[in-house]
Amino acid sequence: MTSTSAFVKPGDFNGIPAWRIDTPNVRAAISVHGGQLLGWQPAGFDEVLWCSSTTRRPPQAIRGGVPVCWPYFGRDGQSAEAPQHGHARISTWQFVDAVEEDDAVVLDLALPPDPRTPLRLRQRLRIGAVLEQTLITTHAGTAGIAFTQALHSYFAVGDARQVSVSGVDGLRYADKFDGNEHVQAGDWHLDEPRDPGRSDRIYEDASARFVLTDPVGRRRITLETRGSRSLVIWNPGEAGAAAIADLPARGWREFLCVETANAGADVVRLAPGAEHRLGQRLSVSPL
Repeated sequence: MTSTSAFVKPGDFNGIPAWRIDTPNVRAAISVHGGQLLGWQPAGFDEVLWCSSTTRRPPQAIRGGVPVCWPYFGRDGQSAEAPQHGHARISTWQFVDAVEEDDAVVLDLALPPDPRTPLRLRQRLRIGAVLEQTLITTHAGTAGIAFTQALHSYFAVGDARQVSVSGVDGLRYADKFDGNEHVQAGDWHLDEPRDPGRSDRIYEDASARFVLTDPVGRRRITLETRGSRSLVIWNPGEAGAAAIADLPARGWREFLCVETANAGADVVRLAPGAEHRLGQRLSVSPL
C-alpha cells in the first residue's frame, strides 16, 4: 500500500484501507481491496459517489463507490460458487505509479495475475475536477477469449424517485425482472408506468453520453463512455432493498447506479496479445 506521490497517501475511508488523494481541486479515495473508487468530491460539490453505511468489510465486496466487475458481469455463465461480478472487486490491488499534473493526479493500479484467467487488468484514474477512469484488459493467453465487465458506479442522489437519466430514449433494453426486451420512451425514471419503483436494465447499442439530473441534490452528473456499447441502470427499489443485507432500509433512495459496461450482448472478444479499454469520464455541474 505504498505510493510515490505527495498527493497520494496511504490511509483509510470509513475504516477501509485506501489510497487517499487531497488537492485544491478534489478529494478522493480508492480502496486497496477491490481497487474500488470509494469517494470523489470535486471542490465546490458534495460527494458524488454513494457508499452504504452498512456495507460488508473486506475480504467481502464493498457496496458503493465504483466496484470493478471483471472478468464477467453478474454471473455470465459462471458456476454458483464463482464470485458475483468476478474476482477483481474482492482482490487486493497493487499500486503502480502516480503522476501529478496541473489540475489532476493520474493513478495507475494493477490486479495481480490470477490462474483462473489468462486476462490481465490495469486501472488508470485521472482524478481532478473531472474524473476519467479506464480499465485496461490485455490477453496473455494463447487462444481467443471472451469476457464482460462494468464500472458499477453508485451515484449519490437526493431522492432516486425524482432523478432522470437522458441519453437512453429509443434504446432497446433487456429487463432482468421480466426477462424480455423493451424500448425506452423518453428519459429514464424510477417510476415508469410499465415497471414502477425499481430498475435492472441493460441498454443495448447505447450512445456515449448520458446525463443524470438530480433536482433534490441540485446538480447534473454527466457520464461519457468509451469502449462500451451497453449501459446498465440499477436501483432495487424499496422491496428489493429489503432483501439486501448491506443496504440501509432507506438507502435505495440515496443512490442510482448508472454503469459503463460491456454486458449482455456487448461481449468483448480478444485475440492473444490484444487489448481492450473500457472507460468513463465524469463531470458535475450545478442545476
